[in-house]
Amino acid sequence: MSSKTLTLSVFIAFLVWSSNFEGCTARRGKHWRQSRQTSASLSKKKGSHGGSKSHHVSGSNPKAPPSHNASPSSPIPPKPKEEIIPTPPKKGYKGSDSVIFNVLDFGAKGNGESDDTKAFEDAWVAACKVEGSTVMVPADYVFFVGPISFSGPYCQPDIVFQLDGTIMAPTDHRTWGKGLLQWIQFTKLIGVTIRGSGIIDGRGSVWWQDSSFDEPIDDEMKLIIPMNKTRDEAKPTPVGSNLEGKIPSIKPTALRFYGSFNVTVTGITIQNSPQCHLKFDNCVGVLVHDISVSSPGNSPNTDGIHLQNSKDVLIHSTSLSCGDDCVSIQTGCSNIYIHNVNCWPGHGISIGSLGKDNTKACVSNITVRDVTMHNTMNGVRIKTWQGGSGSVQNVLFSNIQMSEVQLPIVIDQFYCDKAKCSNQTSGVAQSGIDYEKIRGTYTVKPVHFACSDNQPCRDVTLTTIELKPLQERYHLHDPFCWQTFGELKTPTSPPIGCLQIGKPSSNRVQYEENDSR
Repeated sequence: MSSKTLTLSVFIAFLVWSSNFEGCTARRGKHWRQSRQTSASLSKKKGSHGGSKSHHVSGSNPKAPPSHNASPSSPIPPKPKEEIIPTPPKKGYKGSDSVIFNVLDFGAKGNGESDDTKAFEDAWVAACKVEGSTVMVPADYVFFVGPISFSGPYCQPDIVFQLDGTIMAPTDHRTWGKGLLQWIQFTKLIGVTIRGSGIIDGRGSVWWQDSSFDEPIDDEMKLIIPMNKTRDEAKPTPVGSNLEGKIPSIKPTALRFYGSFNVTVTGITIQNSPQCHLKFDNCVGVLVHDISVSSPGNSPNTDGIHLQNSKDVLIHSTSLSCGDDCVSIQTGCSNIYIHNVNCWPGHGISIGSLGKDNTKACVSNITVRDVTMHNTMNGVRIKTWQGGSGSVQNVLFSNIQMSEVQLPIVIDQFYCDKAKCSNQTSGVAQSGIDYEKIRGTYTVKPVHFACSDNQPCRDVTLTTIELKPLQERYHLHDPFCWQTFGELKTPTSPPIGCLQIGKPSSNRVQYEENDSR
């Protein structure tokens, strides 16, 4: 092993180790926006974002013509006829800007039926040894690939996974055994990029149809009461699901990155994941842009992008359609900047849920701006469990356009994704939450602030909130606040008079008639 490779692996190991000791601290800046230096490092690419163009030449090299300088009087005995053995295609060839390893050269068929998993594994092993190399998944092919991990930490940096074809997941229960947490995984890598115009298809309908009724449900459903006083509790039954045996209850994430540094995902489409579509766990320096996530609005727990224990993340110019949170920001996340994102359908952009099972959660320096949401359950939301600890601080939601959103603005410190949860006194503290330029229409309730008696929400500011009711099939409600303190910087529409101006006094509990939680 080279000293350079060893240094890279030690560096990755340190990043993963240090992320597990994250304290609830935040920088002095109120909200994180990428600095010029950060923007440059996140946006820097290894060559062009387009597919590397190269020509694949196979066969033996032509031989030189025989010499014509021999004298005619000197007869030359004829040479025995040589057997020409064609040279096999090279498995790594020089493209315009990198060495390319095409999965077809490693035995992949790309016919949508043959198992191409081994070919993908072999192509990765070869590319792993070459810095700045490219694994090519060519267009116009459909590759049937089972659960697979493209792993470091001994890989060279700056590997590109050029995805222009389609990768399709298996639905045979035997492939998944008792259940796996992810389908395609990249772990412990530096500078890895997935790019292209291709598709990752999780074929999740077989998993959604087999969902049990005891799976987690979104707690905000309790606030949405149809006009006929009943709720549709039926689980999704998508058309065309062909269940092949008993699918395990553990549902995989389609694409996961773990313990990696300077990760880029751009151009691709991820669709119909059994559960979460794209997940980053214990990563530092993440850039996601110009991708598409697509699954039906009634596909359960199919988050678009899920962030956990990750820092310095930039997500922009992306369209997210799913059955759960378009973006989910979990514990251990800081310096997250999301802008120019379209979200519909789905459950909006959420911080949380945090603090489940009495755990400590820390989230800080989050900016979400210039986002469009249409026909989503929630708009921008923070959700935490009773009994947790830690903090959410320095959050900005700015210039969010809502259209037919049921609950545009939500803080819920009583989150519970099952039928009943016990009351507990401790909670995840929340402070420095700013809402500005939130405009559009709502169909249930414009604002829902349900904060803890022992951990009131502090420094919540509202500026230019303009939300109009749209009577559809749900009962409409006025804004609701409980133990929420802050400032109204401008008049709001509708008026949000329930926000308590200033800061809470110590041991103060709000006792007043208000809407039920």
